[in-house]
Amino acid sequence: MTLEDALRRPTLSVPVAGSLFYGLSRNGAYQAAKRGDIPTIKIGRKIMVPVALMAKRLGLHHNISEQS
Repeated sequence: MTLEDALRRPTLSVPVAGSLFYGLSRNGAYQAAKRGDIPTIKIGRKIMVPVALMAKRLGLHHNISEQS
């Protein structure tokens, strides 16, 4: 997945977001999320990273595209 692809999605898994935005390993990403360095939301039992918040925090352009 590229950064451009990620910015088109509403959420990412913690490991994918950690790897893509910070170059972290799976465990490193979960540790960063636990510390609050990676913003997360809980959806059912899943912990997800809202892309809009992550992009804003990093000063990246967030693109919300409509799917047809």
